[in-house]
Amino acid sequence: MTKKNETTLHILGEDIKPGERKEVSFNLAKLHTHTPVTVPVIIERSKKPGPTILMTAGIHGDEVNGVEIVRQIISKGINKPKIGTTICIPVLNVFGFINMEREFPDGRDLNRMFPGSKSGALASRVAHQLITDVVPHADFVLDFHTGGALRFNAPQIRVEKGNEDLDIAAEIFGAPFILYSRNTNKTFRSACNKMGIPILLFEGGKSFHIDTNVTNTGVNGAKRILNHYGMLKKQFTISKPKKRCIYIDESKWVRAKYSGMFKPSVSINDYIEKHQNIGNITDPYGKFNHFVKAPNSGYIINVNQSPIIYQGDALFHVSTALID
Repeated sequence: MTKKNETTLHILGEDIKPGERKEVSFNLAKLHTHTPVTVPVIIERSKKPGPTILMTAGIHGDEVNGVEIVRQIISKGINKPKIGTTICIPVLNVFGFINMEREFPDGRDLNRMFPGSKSGALASRVAHQLITDVVPHADFVLDFHTGGALRFNAPQIRVEKGNEDLDIAAEIFGAPFILYSRNTNKTFRSACNKMGIPILLFEGGKSFHIDTNVTNTGVNGAKRILNHYGMLKKQFTISKPKKRCIYIDESKWVRAKYSGMFKPSVSINDYIEKHQNIGNITDPYGKFNHFVKAPNSGYIINVNQSPIIYQGDALFHVSTALID
């Protein structure tokens, strides 16, 4: 790993020397009232040289599980490295976080705007500043996400297939599942990949909800990564994952054939058999009851927890091919 903290770190207009801690401002924009909006960026540097790890969350304003993970990393002092540097940005989309919305005020999804533009829309400008002023300082990125709406994701790491270094890092992180997925164009993950900076994307939980198991998985995974690079201080304990990581090569969504009231009968992490009853859709009047059958055997890695669903809605995300 490149060791980037041997000299003064110049980031977002501030200089941080080895051994210093500083909270710098990521200046996003101004509200329509001309009130400035800034995002705190917490930087901790050891006097000893080492890697620089960037930890981000809140690209979507409704994904509070990720925000809570980075918050805990900071509040517990896990981000204070024995060697090297950590850069923590708990809430990238502060507009969405304040308004309890997924997107930016302009309706754009920040995670579809990378690498962004200096003269583009608001979300595009934020993406550009992150990629230009922050990401180049990092040797490794941990990006924390949450399932959208009421779809609850099992804790999982997502990486593109074929990168041995990321496979090793994902195994070290220790989430229950490692899901191979392509780097979608214009996402933060894709932008980091094009810059040659390794990134692990963590998914877990659902929007507007903090789940203890998910946050514990994220915090423990971050500690394992920091420990692997010699950055974690001795006072923090490292626990081994309770189970071996399951590698998912392919997966598919089970969608609702009918609209109605929905009740799942299986939970995330469950292994299901083909044709097993995994939920049912009913009407409010007691006249209709449709059993949702598993199209294949596999692990449940996402469950829609909305009690009301419409035809075509995603109900379950199920693995279809595993790698030993």
